[in-house]
Parts: sequence; C-alpha cells; structure tokens
Amino acid sequence: MIVRLVPGNIVELILAERPYATEGDKAKIENDLGLDKPIPVQFVTYLGNVLQGDLGQSYWTSRPVTDELKQRMPVTLELGLYSILIGLIVAMPVGLLSAVRQDTGADYIARSFAILAISVPYFFTATLLIVFPPMWGWAPPLIFKGWTDGPLQHLYYFFFPALLLGVALAGGVMRITRTMMLEVLRQDYIRTAWSKGLRERSVITRHALKNAFIPVITVIGLQVGTALGGTIILESIFNMPGVGRYIVGAIFQRDYPSVQGVVLVLAITVVLVNLLVDVTYAYLDPRIRYS
Repeated sequence: MIVRLVPGNIVELILAERPYATEGDKAKIENDLGLDKPIPVQFVTYLGNVLQGDLGQSYWTSRPVTDELKQRMPVTLELGLYSILIGLIVAMPVGLLSAVRQDTGADYIARSFAILAISVPYFFTATLLIVFPPMWGWAPPLIFKGWTDGPLQHLYYFFFPALLLGVALAGGVMRITRTMMLEVLRQDYIRTAWSKGLRERSVITRHALKNAFIPVITVIGLQVGTALGGTIILESIFNMPGVGRYIVGAIFQRDYPSVQGVVLVLAITVVLVNLLVDVTYAYLDPRIRYS
C-alpha cells in the first residue's frame, strides 16, 4: 500500500517515453497491468496468485518476480550470513571477556566499542569507505566477483560490506552477552563450581555459557531481519547484484509486483529463522519442551 501511495506510477513512467500517447494508450496499459481495478481487488488477486506460487511479473524487467529472486537472493543471503558470522565472531569473545573481567580496562574498552558499533550507522561508514580510500590509491571492490572468478576474489568482494554490517550487529549481541553472563555468574550453582576448584575455563564454557546463551540466541534471531534490511543499503553502495539493490530500483520504477515479492520473501525468511530460534531453546535448556 505504501509504495502505491508514492507520487507517480509505472503507467506515467511508461507514457513519459511516448510523447504522443493518448488516453486510450494509458487505459490499455492500465488494463494490461491490472491497475485499472480498485486496490482491494488487486490485493485479493495478488494473494490468490501467491497461494499458487506466482509472485507476478515485473513491470520493470518483464520477467517473473520469482526468477528475479532466484537469481538475486543468493547474493543477499550470502552477505547476510557473512555479516552475522562476523558479528558473532566479534561479539561473543568480547562479551564474555567483558563479563568475566568486569570493571577492568578490558571491560571499559569493550563497552565503549559496543556503544560505538550501535551508534555509528553502517551506511555512514560504508560511504566513508567509498569516498576516502581512493584518495590514497586504494578502493574497495565494486565489481561483482562470483565463485567462478576465484574463491578468494569472491570472498574479498563480500568482505568489506559484511564487515561493516557485522560490526554494527556485534554491538547489540555483545551487550546482551555481557549482561546475561554477569547474571549467570552470580547464580548459586556457579559459586558451587568455583568452590569445587574448577578452572575458570571449565566454569565458563561448561556451566555458564550454555545458560547465558538463550537470550543471546533470541537477539541473533531478531538481527536476521536487521541484516537483511541492511543489505538493501549496502548492496546499493557496493554495487552488489542482490535483492536489496533490486528492490531499490523497483521502488524508483514503481514496480509493485517486485516490491511486494521481495518484501514477502524477506518477511517469510525472518519468520522461519525466528521459528528455528524458538526450536533451539529446547536444546539449550532441557527444561523447555514443546507440545
């Protein structure tokens, strides 16, 4: 509904390329695209097609939206996966260190890093990365490299956008990791483990980490939506042929089926990931069971 409220529509964009078009031509285009019907009717028709696995045909490329998503979705999912992995690699050790060494210099540095990661938008740092390094004779790769071009070149192409988004995601995960570890470390069973003379590494990894990880898993599941949303901006900045860049172009072209299809697929992806997160609770805590 929101994209349809944006001034202008695909019919006006098509007619702008036909200076001698008549009202009859406009009516024919609207009829061909199904835009001559009321919006509620269009919505019901769209839902009926979706239930049959048909996301419609792009007004922009004249290709089925499903084919466009099959071609572009792997790039977006790969970028999102790398971002989440980098975020976890950064956040988990730093969060654990911050909790175990509470109120030390390492803790203060870690908390400052988390605040900085949350506060500085990744699209701002991405813009800086594009603008300033070329002044010194270096620039991040902006031409897509597939696996067939070489695994190292492919990973190098994804590294910088994934790093920027991953660091942004790491801030929130690090803070919740620290908070939950501090709460668990104050529990009686942890004190008992210490009193038995167990080594610090054993207490942290075998007794504390698993119980502290449940809320962290929840945050990670929620950040999947943030990661997929972040790819929309980063794909446009780094010229990546993914779903994010595709939906930006579709919005400018008022390509309603493409926008609706991308939003629907991304929403379903986030729901499925959060369902998977809920299922993992039973593994992390045997007291949790699902009927």
